[in-house]
Amino acid sequence: MQAVKQKNTKPEVLVRKLLHSLGYRFRIHKKGLPGTPDIVLPKYKTCIFVHGCFWHHHKDCKRSPLPKTNTSFWENKIMRNVARDKKHIEDLQRLGWKVLVIWECETKSAKAIQSKFLEVFKS
Repeated sequence: MQAVKQKNTKPEVLVRKLLHSLGYRFRIHKKGLPGTPDIVLPKYKTCIFVHGCFWHHHKDCKRSPLPKTNTSFWENKIMRNVARDKKHIEDLQRLGWKVLVIWECETKSAKAIQSKFLEVFKS
């Protein structure tokens, strides 16, 4: 598992390129905020997490089923990730930040990502 990247993953870089092309300016991996969000847009007080479907258990996604071997280990590991994600999102919202989660499978469509941006930035 050491080989699994935690920062600057392909989906994350793709989202950053799209944001930049749309004219948004942001900070990446901002320490000091709960969960160290992947992308922070201070002007909009918005944090974006780009989650891998397997590691963060994207429900009903074909990329998120548990492995058939050592199932209890993986279930515990992934459920801890889900609980931690939920806590970080709640903490950020309590601090007044808007939080957007973009799933790895959603990065295949730029239109899907753009529509998520519009939902958050309009409100």
